[in-house]
Amino acid sequence: MEGAFTVNGKNRKFTFTPDERLLFTLRENGYTEVKNGCQEGECGACLILLDDKPVNSCQVLTASAIGKNIKTVKRIGDLHSPHIIQRAFVETGAVQCGFCTPGMIIATYALLRDNPDPSEEEIKNALDGNLCRCTGYVKIIEAVKLAAKRMKIGVMEYWSTGVVE
Repeated sequence: MEGAFTVNGKNRKFTFTPDERLLFTLRENGYTEVKNGCQEGECGACLILLDDKPVNSCQVLTASAIGKNIKTVKRIGDLHSPHIIQRAFVETGAVQCGFCTPGMIIATYALLRDNPDPSEEEIKNALDGNLCRCTGYVKIIEAVKLAAKRMKIGVMEYWSTGVVE
């Protein structure tokens, strides 16, 4: 099969098998920031934004995503232009081994986009389904709180310009 997608703002065509999961299609086409964790939708390592909704790409058939907008963590920010959320994760030490970090960043991005002033309980709910075996979540929650605090300053301007083009 073949299909057209928008990945990180660029039009792309991929070839894939009818039963292929989006996780594998993305990774086979160079999007290795989408991590292959449990392949069961339990760990959140493969989290992406599909038409701006966070989804585990291991649970999505590639064919069902044809024509849709896919954002990976690299669309949110990168090494040369990190997002406020990514900076907060680094500054609080919430990145230890880094395997869960792309999914955590995606989940945090979706949360703060929809709720710029979340309570700790709302943060925990938003991160539910993202497993981390290194940090114990304390530093991750601190990072989300720090990012939310920083993003409150000029939040409307931020959301209109905050995505790396």
